[in-house]
Amino acid sequence: MSRQMPQPSTQPLLDGLIRDIEKGTVKVPQFQRDFVWTRAKSARLIDSLLRGFPIGTFILWKTKEQLRTVRNIGDIDLPKTPDGDFTQYVLDGQQRLTSIFAAIKGATVTREQKQDDFSAIYVDLAADEDGDLVVANIEGRKQGTYISVRDLVSKGFTELAEFPKKYHKKMESYQSAIKTYNCSTVEVREASIDVATEIFTRINVTGVPLTVFEIMVAKTFDPVSEFDLAQKVASLQQALDDVGYGTVREIVVLQVMSAMMAKDTRKKSILALDKGQFIDTWPKAEDGIRRAVEYLRSSFGIPVSELLPYQSLLVPLAYFFARRKQQPSGKMGKRLQDWFWRTSLAGHYSQALDTKLSQDIRRMDVILANGLPRYDYSVDPTPKLIQENGEFRTGRAFIKAILCLLASKQPRRFDNDDVRINVSNDWLSRANSKNYHHFFPKKVLEDKGEDQFWANHIVNITIVDDQLNKSQIRAREPSDYMGEFKQANDRIDDTMKSHLISLEPRGGVWDDDYDRFVDHRSKWISRELKKRIIAQDVDRKGQSVNVDDLESEEIPE
Repeated sequence: MSRQMPQPSTQPLLDGLIRDIEKGTVKVPQFQRDFVWTRAKSARLIDSLLRGFPIGTFILWKTKEQLRTVRNIGDIDLPKTPDGDFTQYVLDGQQRLTSIFAAIKGATVTREQKQDDFSAIYVDLAADEDGDLVVANIEGRKQGTYISVRDLVSKGFTELAEFPKKYHKKMESYQSAIKTYNCSTVEVREASIDVATEIFTRINVTGVPLTVFEIMVAKTFDPVSEFDLAQKVASLQQALDDVGYGTVREIVVLQVMSAMMAKDTRKKSILALDKGQFIDTWPKAEDGIRRAVEYLRSSFGIPVSELLPYQSLLVPLAYFFARRKQQPSGKMGKRLQDWFWRTSLAGHYSQALDTKLSQDIRRMDVILANGLPRYDYSVDPTPKLIQENGEFRTGRAFIKAILCLLASKQPRRFDNDDVRINVSNDWLSRANSKNYHHFFPKKVLEDKGEDQFWANHIVNITIVDDQLNKSQIRAREPSDYMGEFKQANDRIDDTMKSHLISLEPRGGVWDDDYDRFVDHRSKWISRELKKRIIAQDVDRKGQSVNVDDLESEEIPE
């Protein structure tokens, strides 16, 4: 068989495993979860060691493949594997082995800005066999009746002789019990990274399985070229955060890579990507993502990532910009715009995401060749369609598309036409955010007998400063609060146009006519959306919307 199967269980001494960790030949791969055991739980494990109880099997993957690994345990730096040596990566038993190492070496582990000192795990020398031999709390115990696990293992008999003589044999026995403890291990020899990660995933079926990103971080790590996917993506996310797109997920980045390398974004295609080609492709993909984000911001007017109806819209767009260095203009730019709004308004990525992405990657090739892509679904955002499908939920692609439109108009403060509303990721995902203003306050509409659907309709939503909403607008009729803003802002008509709201009589604002307001604003939103779409024959049959199909896109594990 070509694959190396796991070898039978062996029983190396625990002392040898600890020394191998110190030498750098036993490592915890980065795809393992963070160390989370408490001192109390670790103390319980070491108690079992002293009693000679089984503590479970360690599964080690022996290979010369170099992976991204945990570089330290607490404040203890671990060396690199010596050149030419095999590395044994811990596939199962990380929490147990790390607990023992941290206690024996007295590591200080920092978690959530709190320090946990594992040198403060003690052997209670006065405990009998029925009590706890190892404890994490020595409060109330007399000096000389306990010793830290670190000191017990590291100190010689001369130093241990300072303890009361009645404990000498017990300390000698406990020290030997730890150092000569026979560990049960299963060794997976020279298997591929795919086999190793599959073993790890199957072992941890009751826990959180490895994500595609975690597997790819392990598979693509290259110490020679210093390529570390986790660091590359973190750096990219930080750069995107500076321009309001820091919430872009790791899987979207992998989808871009797979689109460029295989024109396919399925999980199995991502996992099959060649390591060398992946590393070579990274700079182009990163540049494509950055330029796609800049295009969304500057050409489409979408200031932040949380407004995107689907994050996966970045995949075909980044694919496009990775292959075209010049900015699209004229017909090409209009065709990109058409694709974006069609995909968003139709809820195109709500189901069968990978299939839809493959179709859109081919459509990008058509646009790159100066052609007009064809679509097998219609988009016709009529006022009637908007009104019938306008239930305001921020998870809906259809609603997010309209929010993108509103944000692209760079809405200004009601009381000052010179000040634009600051659109931020930190509140956009919350439908109850004060920045989402019901122009006709819900309380006002409910008091008039309006049902919930119409009171909480996207046509009634605009984007405002939260402080303005709370302190000045509150639950008042539009004619009431807008009268105050008209006195404060001599360009109020222009201000409200940036919200696609008309203060002309037909707009329904001054006489608090909600039906007229909905009718007029629906038509305005419809006109603006239609400007962004290139009508095709398929659109003549009209668009239908299934609200349940407009939730966020499927994202692979």
